[in-house]
Amino acid sequence: MKKVLIDTNVVLDVLLDRQPHAGASVAVWAAVETGSAHGLLAAHAVTTIHYLIRREMGAAGARRTISTMLKVFGVAVVDGPIIQLALGLPLSDFEDAVTAAAAQFAGCDYIVTRDTRGFRGCGIKSLLPEAAATLLRGA
Repeated sequence: MKKVLIDTNVVLDVLLDRQPHAGASVAVWAAVETGSAHGLLAAHAVTTIHYLIRREMGAAGARRTISTMLKVFGVAVVDGPIIQLALGLPLSDFEDAVTAAAAQFAGCDYIVTRDTRGFRGCGIKSLLPEAAATLLRGA
């Protein structure tokens, strides 16, 4: 079974029904939910998702959404050693570096993101949701 770290933008595509991206992102979410893949979110992504969802759904809605989300996805650790690892990665965006470091530490096979360029050189292959959905369907 493939282990994938799902980037914040992919989760938000699903939760906020952001078109035209939602379809492929829903397929990735479904692959994780049905057990075709093991999906993780970086710990720092959970707080970002809560903040952004709260603006749309209110505090209670955001808490319900996070609770539901955590029934599907595991959480990849973000702690001091992960931050140190991120500082050494050749990525220009620090948030992407932390995400990549969390994925590396968790032993992920792929990072699923709509920003594949942001993860070039991190040591883990990044996939667009469309490619990931196809790959995970066949897993």
